[in-house]
Amino acid sequence: MTRRKSLTIVGTIAQHAGRGGHTWAFLQYLVGFQKLGWDVLFLDRIEPDTCMTETGQPAPVQHSWNLRYLERVMHCFGLDGHYALLSKGASVAGLSRPQVLKRVAESAALINVMGVLDDHEILQAAQARIFLDIDPGFPQMWRELALRDALAGHDAYVTIAENIGKAGCTIPTCGLDWITTRQPIVLDEWPACGLAAGSEAPITTVASWRGAYPPVGFQGRMYGLRAHEFRRFATLPSLAGGRFEVALDIHPADVKDVQLLFDSGWWLVEPRRAAGDPWCYRDYIRSSSAELMVSKGMYVQTRSGRFGHRSVCYLASGRPVIAQDTGLDDLLPQGAGLLTFTTVEEAADAACAIERDYDRHARGARRLAENYFDSSDVLTSLTHKLHLH
Repeated sequence: MTRRKSLTIVGTIAQHAGRGGHTWAFLQYLVGFQKLGWDVLFLDRIEPDTCMTETGQPAPVQHSWNLRYLERVMHCFGLDGHYALLSKGASVAGLSRPQVLKRVAESAALINVMGVLDDHEILQAAQARIFLDIDPGFPQMWRELALRDALAGHDAYVTIAENIGKAGCTIPTCGLDWITTRQPIVLDEWPACGLAAGSEAPITTVASWRGAYPPVGFQGRMYGLRAHEFRRFATLPSLAGGRFEVALDIHPADVKDVQLLFDSGWWLVEPRRAAGDPWCYRDYIRSSSAELMVSKGMYVQTRSGRFGHRSVCYLASGRPVIAQDTGLDDLLPQGAGLLTFTTVEEAADAACAIERDYDRHARGARRLAENYFDSSDVLTSLTHKLHLH
């Protein structure tokens, strides 16, 4: 009997419990590879000081809401017996450390998303170590500035910055041969659905105001965060009309920004309510009419060509995307389901254009997901590029 091929994928679901979109970013790979016939091992890692109860009180890992969240996700997506939660070098849930080492050694490769795993023994057990960059610009600039080197110790480098190495893209290659890919989506998990007749569904997005990383100064230029970009488009609701809504993870200290958004006509919803797990995140997207995608300044300023997994989820659901341009002109067709902008006036025009011909844009959105982001195609292509087939 032929043994099934296997892969190990490393990520951080438990540490970001309650963030359904973040969870889907990993599920697309885990479920997508499973559908292609791979045995998948998921290695999650968590810092003990991030473990909380559901009400936000500190808790040991074994009694934390983080662990319960991870266990639920793994069970619901058929990954029982195929994961481990690592903390301070120990496996605290799922497979034991000896079992992890055995499974990693049997895998064709270990895909280390953003280099979050730095466990030397586990990395050395892998036949091949692949760095998967889904937050492009940050790890490359950190390395060049000698701030942090998450790239070291890998055998291959993959990024969703499709313009890396091209003229006009300012992300440093660090002298590495980068393989480019797109964000995959498991289309069966994201069926298209129409809006109810007479629906006045808002244009929405789900976002973190500042995110996990500070701005980066590189070669005389400051590469900013989403907050810096979003402020530039604060007046959009008054220009375009209609309801613009954002499930926004924003710190209470950013009270001036919250007031700016309220005063400008934005509707703010609690992100835990809108996107607290993979299922309500999917429902929130499907209850929207379209997405307004405002990118991190890093992606825009570098002309990275990044197109995020959240926007792909909107497309697959048949929801058009109004996307801030990150250098997409030569990468994705625009005009039916995807419209890009660089100014607030262009964003307003795009919103009005979608409203005038909504059905055409909704059909175009789903076609884009099927033609450019289908996990079966994206992941098959990636395994060929990595010589894992």
